[in-house]
Amino acid sequence: MPQSTLGTALGTAAPAWRIAIVEDHLMQRVLTRHVINSVPDLAVVFAGETLPEFTRWWETEPVERRPDLLLLDLLVDRGEPADPETVRRLVHAGLTVGIFSALSSPARVRKMLRAGASGVIGKRDTVEVVVQAVLHLLNGGTWMTPETAAIIAQDGARPQLSEQEERTLVLYASGLTLEAVADMIGVKRSTAAQYLKRVKEKYQAAGQPVSTKIELRTIALRDGFLDV
Repeated sequence: MPQSTLGTALGTAAPAWRIAIVEDHLMQRVLTRHVINSVPDLAVVFAGETLPEFTRWWETEPVERRPDLLLLDLLVDRGEPADPETVRRLVHAGLTVGIFSALSSPARVRKMLRAGASGVIGKRDTVEVVVQAVLHLLNGGTWMTPETAAIIAQDGARPQLSEQEERTLVLYASGLTLEAVADMIGVKRSTAAQYLKRVKEKYQAAGQPVSTKIELRTIALRDGFLDV
């Protein structure tokens, strides 16, 4: 099959199970594809950056060649996060969806579960656990480790940030300048500065004052917004 303009669509010799991957980080996408393709009777038939790319590809594929399982990352550095309504439509059409996430936004994960996702796989899980989860989801089960469930459940202890506030915090705490953050989320520098100001105000109101970039990185790591 030729290279897809929407992602990487890969032909296989009639695998028992077909998998699609949506992940905007190239190295994570390549690694996940390698892990899946190493398992007998599993084959990755699509690997792309965003959920809209996947849905456009899905709509052009014959039903008999569509994937059985979508492994979906929720956040995209450049673009909008995955949409729960899109997931709901895909699930209604018969696709099993598993969230494959760093769990930086438990609230968003909960929305996806309500939309019909069958489980949550953590990006920090071992290869063995990831494979076990994929096989379990393919066989009609649900999946969530006790550690993942605990992370999702404890979300109420931290300030509730809006989507743009969260993205601003993650990018800024990752080391980007405010100008670069504004460019990545598609707003003016002054708007990004306002998002960052609101993040600080919310932590201040929660009794956790932060002011410097180092302090913001510390709380972003501690509260699961940012991976080490």
